[in-house]
Amino acid sequence: MISIALAGKPNAGKSTFYKAATMSDVDVANYPFTTIDANRGVSHVRTGCPCLERDERCGDENCRDGKRYVPIELLDVAGLVAGAHEGRGLGNQFLDELTNADAIINVVDASGGTNEEGEPVEVGSYDPVEEVDFIEEEMDQWLAGIIDRNWETVERQSRSPDFDIDEALADMLTGFGASEADVAASLRELDYPDDPIQWTDDHRVALARDVRERTKPIILVANKADVAPPENIEALKATGKPVIPATAEGELALRQAAEAGVVEYDPGDEDFEIVGDLSAEQEAGLNKIREVMTDWGGTGVQDALDEAVYGLLDRITAFPVQNETKWTDAKGNVLPDAFLLRRGSTPKDLAYAVHSDIGDGYLHAVNGKTNRDISDDYELEEGDVVKIVSTAK
Repeated sequence: MISIALAGKPNAGKSTFYKAATMSDVDVANYPFTTIDANRGVSHVRTGCPCLERDERCGDENCRDGKRYVPIELLDVAGLVAGAHEGRGLGNQFLDELTNADAIINVVDASGGTNEEGEPVEVGSYDPVEEVDFIEEEMDQWLAGIIDRNWETVERQSRSPDFDIDEALADMLTGFGASEADVAASLRELDYPDDPIQWTDDHRVALARDVRERTKPIILVANKADVAPPENIEALKATGKPVIPATAEGELALRQAAEAGVVEYDPGDEDFEIVGDLSAEQEAGLNKIREVMTDWGGTGVQDALDEAVYGLLDRITAFPVQNETKWTDAKGNVLPDAFLLRRGSTPKDLAYAVHSDIGDGYLHAVNGKTNRDISDDYELEEGDVVKIVSTAK
């Protein structure tokens, strides 16, 4: 399952974002380091369900009238402060938790209502642009430290006649989520001495930065957009980073109201409908959320998750079935499964995603939308419905 980590300084709204996105019960409070131990939960990305091409919706619990929600893991860790790579705050714990994440959502307090330590200050008195780069810098320095501490091993290995620097560095960085291909791509971009003994700290930092950029892409969430000065949002966008304005509190309020049956709302919708009885104060609060949604096309929470997976990670959704005509599994369930695959994946890649035995026994595949066989090198597209024919059952 794809894993997305929420990062940011303390009190930026990570735990509220996490609670809204997972509807899990976590502590949310207006003080630094509310989160001590990492929270792990299941959230979803949203895409169109292929059942929209049929007369009837599929009825899957993750499909809401053609809005398909595909599970991902969401990780909320302790807030990060400057100097975390040296162990300040809960830094080492924070950074260790990020090693298995596929992408990172940097939750920024766009209101400027918390300082660099995550302590509450007057809204607008702190420049949120200060939060944009420091997480990347902390991660780069932390990874550079790991590389530095293990560099003596690389130097010893380099004395062997069959030494391969790509392989040696990939072995070192596997725990960070870097593959040999990632390391090789980074080395192609860098200028460095052939002899590891001649590498300097600058070489190791450059390697750390490039590997981190390849393996931990980051998107910015300008949280608390409902109270943020407009110029703060614009300043964050002007950094050139991908930025999504959001109100995590607004999303949480809408999801709780939907559970209570007083509004009709699906995560990622641009608006909602009030269908139950509300007090004047509750209605005023929801209308304030609606104003933000009108400005930004929604609360931003679902958009951030979708952009992280479908944008940063460039994934597509494929739907394996056993009956290519009815789009069902063996029990008659319509479109029961959805898999997030790398763009460029083939039917055999989908077979392995379903189960290693299915992949090992792969024979061929059928396109459920055309009822025609698919070539083995066909690149799957978003929303493809595929029957895998395999010797495995």
